[in-house]
Amino acid sequence: MEVLRNKVADSGIEVFNLDDVLGPIIIREIDLATYLHGGFVLREKEYRQALKETDWSVFENAHVGIFCSTDAIIPTWAYMLLAASLEGIAASVSFAKNPEIRNRVYREALGVFDWSTFADKIVVIKGCGTGQVPTSAYVEATTQLQRVARKLMYGEPCSSVPVWRKK
Repeated sequence: MEVLRNKVADSGIEVFNLDDVLGPIIIREIDLATYLHGGFVLREKEYRQALKETDWSVFENAHVGIFCSTDAIIPTWAYMLLAASLEGIAASVSFAKNPEIRNRVYREALGVFDWSTFADKIVVIKGCGTGQVPTSAYVEATTQLQRVARKLMYGEPCSSVPVWRKK
């Protein structure tokens, strides 16, 4: 009787799962519209008081995006006060919404990732994951892996799509 072999395991293919780069990340958004009087006017005294009374613990270790969902003219210092209130609490604070924050966090993590572990190897970027990884991370990983890998594919080792091969 013939012994069954796992050809995928024997192939030397390295699987790179972008979900493992960061693990779960917490993203929170703060809409400055909630601080506006009548939906369009920011009153400094009331705003400062509201910031003092805010329970900032819900933003602990989160990547926080600040934005305004209305067409109100918000002075720059209002964003700055909010960012200052999150100092030492949030993992990061930016003027952005969820998709932009997720793109930035992945870009930063992939920028410092040690790609040398994939030197001259066949790499499959895992395609099925949590759905939390933005497309921009796949593009960045492709760019970085082309500098070190021998071959790059997308999907699963048993059914992958060829993406690139070193000449």
